[in-house]
Amino acid sequence: METTILQNALKTIELEAEAIKGLTAFVDDSFRKVVETIHQSKGRVVISGIGKSAIVGQKIVATLNSTGTPALFMHAADAIHGDLGMIQPDDVVLLISKSGESPEVKVLVPLIRNFGNKLIGMVGQMQSFLAQQADIVLNTTVSQEACPNNLAPTASTTAQMVMGDTIAVCLMQLNKFSGRDFAKYHPGGSLGKRMYLRVSDLYIHNEKPEVGLNASLKEVIMVISKSRLGATAVTDTDKKVLGIITDGDVRRMLERVDDISTVRSSDMLSVHPKTITTEVLAVEALEMLRKNDISQLIVINDQQEYTGLIHLHDLVREGII
Repeated sequence: METTILQNALKTIELEAEAIKGLTAFVDDSFRKVVETIHQSKGRVVISGIGKSAIVGQKIVATLNSTGTPALFMHAADAIHGDLGMIQPDDVVLLISKSGESPEVKVLVPLIRNFGNKLIGMVGQMQSFLAQQADIVLNTTVSQEACPNNLAPTASTTAQMVMGDTIAVCLMQLNKFSGRDFAKYHPGGSLGKRMYLRVSDLYIHNEKPEVGLNASLKEVIMVISKSRLGATAVTDTDKKVLGIITDGDVRRMLERVDDISTVRSSDMLSVHPKTITTEVLAVEALEMLRKNDISQLIVINDQQEYTGLIHLHDLVREGII
C-alpha cells in the first residue's frame, strides 16, 4: 500500500510537470499580444471564471495586484446577476475556462463583447465557444489531468496558474517593477520588511550600553547584563567608538588573568569593531553579521558618533531571518 501511495504521488507530479512544460508551445504571438494589451491598457484587468478556474483567477488577481498591475476578480455566476457593473470602459477582461463551454461563460461572453472591452480567453479547448469569441486566446490545453479518472481539474488548473504567473512576470519587467516597489505592497510581510526596514527602526528599542576606556570589570559586566545585548561599546568623551566588549571578551579575559581587581575595559576591548549606520537596510546588517560570524553591530550616525547596538535577535524578532 505504501508503495502504491508513493507511486501515485510521483505520477501526479510527473503529469503536472508535463502540463507545465507543454505551455512552452503556447508562449507565442497570442501570448505577446495579451501581455502588450494589458500593459498598454489604461484600466484594470478583470478576471473571471467558474468553478476551479474561478479559484485560479483569484490567485492570479492577487499576484497581479502585488506586482504592480491593478486587477480585480469577478465571479462568472455573479457577473450575470449584477457584478458586471465592476467592469469599466478601459478594463481588459480575462475569462478563464478549461472547456470554454460552461453555461455561465456562454452567457457572459456576449455581454462583455457588448460592453466593448477587450476579451482575453484562457482556455483548454481551442475549438470551444470561448476560444472562438475571445479577441485573444491563451492556450492552456493539457493532454491529461493528473486525476486517475482524467476528470478532476488538476493538471489543467496548474497550467492556468503558471500561465497567470508568466503574464505577471512579463508585466513586472515591462513596468520595471523593482524590489522597492514590491515592498510598498507588502509592508507587513517578511519579504517587504527586507526591502524597507532599516537599522534605525530596530536599534532605538534597545538599551544603549556604553562604558569609558577606564571602566572597571564590575562596571562592564553590569552594563552588559543590564542591556541584555551581550556587549557594550567603549567610547571616548566625544562619543566616538574606541571598541567593543562582548560577554565572550569578558570570559576570555577571566581565563587568562588571575588578579581581576585592576582589570579595566581597555584590557578587554576589541578594537576596530564592525559598525553600521542608521539608514542602512536591516537585511544588510544581517549580511554583515553572517559574514563576520558575530551577534552585534555598533550603530553610528553620520558624525561617526555612537548611537546604539543592533543584535541578531532584533532581526529574528522582525522576521528578517
